[in-house]
Amino acid sequence: MNELLYKAITYNYPETIPVSVGIQPAAWIRHRGELQRLLLDYPQFFPNPTFDENKIPMSEQYRAGTHIDEWGCVWENIEEGMDSMVKGHPIKSADDIFSLEIPKNRDGRLPHGFMYLRLLDLCGFEDAMIYFAEEGEEIKTLISKVLEYNCRQIEAILPNIDRMVSFGDDLGMQNGLAVGPERWRRLLGPCYAKMYSIIKRHNPETLIYMHTDGCIWEIMNDLKQCGVDMINPQFRANGLSNLVRVCKGKIPINLDLDRQLFPFGTRPELMDHVGECVEALYLPEGGLGLYAEFNRDIPLENMAAVLDGLEKYRHYK
Repeated sequence: MNELLYKAITYNYPETIPVSVGIQPAAWIRHRGELQRLLLDYPQFFPNPTFDENKIPMSEQYRAGTHIDEWGCVWENIEEGMDSMVKGHPIKSADDIFSLEIPKNRDGRLPHGFMYLRLLDLCGFEDAMIYFAEEGEEIKTLISKVLEYNCRQIEAILPNIDRMVSFGDDLGMQNGLAVGPERWRRLLGPCYAKMYSIIKRHNPETLIYMHTDGCIWEIMNDLKQCGVDMINPQFRANGLSNLVRVCKGKIPINLDLDRQLFPFGTRPELMDHVGECVEALYLPEGGLGLYAEFNRDIPLENMAAVLDGLEKYRHYK
């Protein structure tokens, strides 16, 4: 675990703001050696950037084609390096919910979308929203089955976790939660509290990091109460003013910078964006990390501008 990030989460005065950069497989496929040459200019962020055109690392979900997960969801991908999506949902009717079998594997693997998004993958978005709106036995049964599986998977990783464990589940849409904050608190909040309590009971000192896309500022305090120690929220979906009001000095965040600006912004705009976020959210004791993600739609010169902004403002005092 990055020591600066640990200090930021625990408000222990990190020497600089911790920075992390994610590069999607599609970016490597598009830019190839040019991208590696760019990264070599930033050893503070990429101490050992390696690139092999024949071995671009990516999970099955980023491979072109079709695969079926342990729940029977059918994932399809038409372009290598981009994320796949579920096109085949195993639950076609309410009866399928009650007959759904919980997968037997206990390998400790909880991929992105392990709880809320799993419900949508199993039913499809529209049917899942109907079940949520009705709040009947259908959604309660489905939630309990996914939760049971997740708890067993978490128990499987307990012997191997160290100071921090990471989870990812996109809870928000662009303008809010599809199920609304109150329904989320009734039906889903207790699930995250139960899952994360397994880790905290095993070792109260273990930190829980949660990535979640979309507009989720309304439930960020709820996530903290569920046991999350640092949240990875998106800048644009939540709005900087909301993040300052809800999080500054209260909830540590690893801020996902504005990926929707990255492809189109000018160099000054990109530099200023990083500076605006830091100036608004910085506290000397910590509570802030910066995260940038690069995909194929971002020109190399814009990547360089973001990296220069990160280098400049990570030293902010």
